[in-house]
This record gives sequence, C-alpha cells and structure tokens, in this order.
Amino acid sequence: MNAQPKIMLLGSGELGREFTISAKRLGAQVIACDSYADAPAMQMADSAEIFSMLDAEALKAAIARHRPDLIVPEVEAIRTEILADAEAEGCTIVPSALATQLTMNRDAIRDMAANELGLKTSRYAYAETAGQAEAAARDIGFPLVVKPVMSSSGKGQSVAKSAQDVKASFRYAADNMRGDRVKVILEQFVDFDYEITLLTVRTRDGVHFCPPIGHRQERGDYQESWQPAAMETVHLREAQDMACKVVDRLGGYGLFGVEFFVTSDAVIFSELSPRPHDTGMVTLVSQNLSEFDLHARAIMGLPIPEITLRSGGAASAVILADRDAENFTFAGLADALAMGGKGEDIDIRIFGKPVTRPYRRMGVALAACDDTDIARKVAKAAADAVTIEYE
Repeated sequence: MNAQPKIMLLGSGELGREFTISAKRLGAQVIACDSYADAPAMQMADSAEIFSMLDAEALKAAIARHRPDLIVPEVEAIRTEILADAEAEGCTIVPSALATQLTMNRDAIRDMAANELGLKTSRYAYAETAGQAEAAARDIGFPLVVKPVMSSSGKGQSVAKSAQDVKASFRYAADNMRGDRVKVILEQFVDFDYEITLLTVRTRDGVHFCPPIGHRQERGDYQESWQPAAMETVHLREAQDMACKVVDRLGGYGLFGVEFFVTSDAVIFSELSPRPHDTGMVTLVSQNLSEFDLHARAIMGLPIPEITLRSGGAASAVILADRDAENFTFAGLADALAMGGKGEDIDIRIFGKPVTRPYRRMGVALAACDDTDIARKVAKAAADAVTIEYE
C-alpha cells in the first residue's frame, strides 16, 4: 500500500466528512464524490467530483481520471459492477467489491446471513408489488416492519400493524428507496429489549470489536446513541461471534457496523453496513480511536492498538432541521457548550450540509462523563439548545 494513498470517497455526507479528516491526518489524499455540490466531505477533501453514484459511465470516468489506490463507498446506491471492474484492474475496493454488492441491498445480506451462515434473524419476505406485500404479510403476521431493500438511515421504514396498513407501507418504502428497483423487505416485528450496533474492525492481524453501542430511533432513523450499552456477557459474545462470521465471509479490511436486536434469551442479527455507522458518531468522544480513525487505519494497513473507552459513558444526540431551506444559521452553540464543566465534556459537530430538509440531520451533540445515563441527558439537552434559524 502506498504510504500516502489516493482515496476516492463515494458519498460525502457527515460520515464521509469525519472519515476524510481521519484519513488526511494519516497522509492520504481524498477525492470526495457525491451528487450535489459542497457536500460535507467535499469541504475537507483535496478535490471533488459531482455525479450520481448510479450513473455507471460517470463513475467509470471518475475512476479513470483519478486512478485511486482505494475506493471507499459511503452510500449504498452505487453501480457495483463498475467497482468490480475497478477491483479486477488492481484498485482496492473497501472492504471488497463483493461486500459492496452484497450489502448494497438488504435482500442479499439477509439471505447470506440467514441461509448461508445460519445466523438467527427475524422471519422475512420480499415484495415487488403491493399484492406480493399483502400476501407476505398474511404469512408473517402482524405487526411487521416494511422497508426498502436499498436505503440508508432508516428512510422508507414503517410498521404495518394490520392488513389495512400494508399497501401504504409498501408505497412509502417504494417512494423512499435508493437505487432504481422497487423491492421491499417485510420483517417480523421483534419485541426486543434493546438494540445495539457492534462496530467490528477487520484488519490484517485479525478482528477487533468496539464496546457495544445502544441507540434509539424515530421514523426508522437514529436519534441518539450511547456507549457502552449494558449487555450480558453471554449476549455480547454471541453478537461478536455472529459479527465475526459475517465480516470474514465478506472479506476485505475496514470497519463494519453490525446491528443486533437483543431479547432476554436471544441475540438476533438485523443489518450490516461495511463502513462507519451513524450511531457510531458517539465514538468521536467515547474511544481512544473513533470509528473513522479505525476505518482509516484498517484500510491503509496501519496498526490498531487496544480499543479503550475514555470515560465511563458517552452519548450522541442529533440536531435536526424541520423544513426545506437554503439560507439558515445555527444559534445556541455557546449555551450548548456551556453545559459541560460539571464532570461532563461537551462537543458539537455541525455537518456543513448546504440545505435543510424536514428531519435532516444537520449536526450532533456529544457528551462524555462517568455515567452513560447522565451523558445521554446532557447530550440531548445540548442538542436541544442548538437551534436552526431560517432566513
């Protein structure tokens, strides 16, 4: 590996922004790509390209222009056949072209986990029409979760509580999918005690795990996360075993966000992303190396020391927009940052997104202290103190 590799980042949101910072600190050159100008990672990168990741010719041309050493996808909706071609020509796809193809769609990764690896999952079925969805729902039973096979950050996800809800849930999933194929997954609703993200780092010297991260969602989208999540040792070991099986099957190197539902007597595989995870924003204050630092080190073949927590607990809480706007400012930063000082460390990260939309994540508040519950309260209060003023 080149000591100062050229990295092409496909998708340049807030996760890509933090990854870019971590990679550049290690000497990498980053080309940030996205479908719109001035995306968060573009503001930190060495150069930028603007095109749709689903435009095969544009993607192929960008790769040919820059000839990157590493291609790092940050989004799911990508023409993965172009990545396979680039890999065959000697470019490293992170973690691999196969992993990108399998995890681009929930159907591929779910089938691999359930059918090939034999991991414990909820009952599920697929549908490409409302009629197929209604038939699958009758077989699975209610309530059930309906979501696109290709999406990100929970977009298009809803719960159908009865047969009357299925058609609307199908349409909502289809309207909010990424990519160019209409296909949804219907999943048995799991009455879980809690859910976790297990950040799993596959490196040349083995697999590393971060302490488990708990999280809460609304509208299928992450609202807050905390680390460490309280978890029985036997359940943690079961989750680690399943995560190891999945990442070893996918191959390549990098950080994977592996999600699980946990009940009193079971750990159930939910989803996997072969990249830093939004719930892992908490690691910016919780760990000696953030998830972005870990991803950069793993893909660049650099050593990873023991992953340790900086404090007894840490939390993140999102700062959301509530409308469409191009002209806006942030207020309340001083008030939010002043909430620290009583044993709590507070930080605010504004993502630099050029426009707002309803429920769009525009920033995150981070808190670390000796107690996870206190960190959650402080992070939420800090996030609430930051307001978006629209012109």
